[in-house]
Parts: sequence; structure tokens; C-alpha cells
Amino acid sequence: MFTSVCNYSRYVREYYGGSVSPICSRVMSQVTTETSRFVDKYDVTLDVCISSVFSQTKVLSPQQGTETIDVCVEDEAANYLNRKDVQSALHAHLVGVQRWSVCSNVLNYEFRDLEIPTITAVSKLVKAGLPVLVYSGDQDSVIPLTGSRTLVHQLAKELGLKTTVPYRVWFEGKQVGGWTQVYGNIPSFATIRGASHEAPFSQPERSLVLFRSFLQGHALPEEF
Repeated sequence: MFTSVCNYSRYVREYYGGSVSPICSRVMSQVTTETSRFVDKYDVTLDVCISSVFSQTKVLSPQQGTETIDVCVEDEAANYLNRKDVQSALHAHLVGVQRWSVCSNVLNYEFRDLEIPTITAVSKLVKAGLPVLVYSGDQDSVIPLTGSRTLVHQLAKELGLKTTVPYRVWFEGKQVGGWTQVYGNIPSFATIRGASHEAPFSQPERSLVLFRSFLQGHALPEEF
């Protein structure tokens, strides 16, 4: 239903247009029921930060005691950045804004632009001979690796670029850091194993290896 009846693009278009059709409403309700609103779509393996309105013990299974990531870091960061002394130290001036937030509704974005394909911009960079890296954390369901890989593969096909580095693993230390594939030595695709939408937050070491290799023009490590 999510792909054949009402996909996410259509839902977003209707949502920001101010009128969600009954069929899209039913589909998204079903998706929410099946996936649960207590799963972080930006990192499907992480626990979620539960509001004080809810009791975490009632909606989530008991903590295993092995989680090393603070899942409430975004809320804590927002509270920190709203401290007057912190804002003063950062020389931040909240003109006309009572409270800073990660996603502010003070700025009005043209949400219809969300559907403008990015492949055109990426194509221009590749045609100009500029190295391009498209990557995804493999625990991110918002920009999943399947979508990113499809984007790069389609681009390479349109530009007639052959695979120069076949799909393979890359290493960070003695562990698999992810997978990668390169086309024509210009555009490359990579995944970061165990990473979320904000990859450096959940996998800082692996993200550093990926970014450093790209910026230095080196291939990702093939062995440890």
C-alpha cells in the first residue's frame, strides 16, 4: 500500500498542502501502527527519548544496560542552547524568537521544493569532474541506503560511467565499517555500518575514516 496506493512523496505533498486525502491518511495510519511511533526512524536500532508525559517502563521494554548513546541528547542540547549564558557566550541573538529549537517554524520554507530531485545537482558536479560521495547510515530509514545506492547507480548509468570499484566492504580498524562502490573514479557510494541518519553521532570513528578518505582522495581501507 505504501508504494502502490500512497507513497511518502504524495503524503508529504498533501500534508504541506494542507489537505491529506482519506486514502493517504489510512495508509500512513497503517504504517504507523505497523512500525510503531516508538521506533526512531532516524536510527531504527536506538531506543527513543520518551516525553515526561509518558512512562518509559510502560511503552518500552526494560533497558538492557548496554546502550552507550544518549538517545535524549537532542532535547538536552536544545535545553543547553536555550540557556542565556550559553547564548551570550555564542553571541546569539534570538530576535523575535522566544525559544530556540532544532526545527523552527519561524522560517518559512517552500516545502514543495522537497520533491525537486537532487540527482540533477549531483550530475552537474560529476560532469565538472568534482569527486562526489553519497553515503547513508545503514540504520537510517529516512534516507535509506537502498535509495542512496539507487540514486548513484542511476546517475552512473545516465552518464555512462562503469564500475571501477565493485561493491565491497571497507574497514575501520579491525571491524567492517560499511560497504562501498565507485563509478568511473568520480562518484562513489558508501554505507556506514551501524550508523544513523546523523552518522557521526552514532558512529564517529567510522564516519571519520569515510570523510578523511574522501577528502584525501584515498580509497576506503580494504583490509585491517
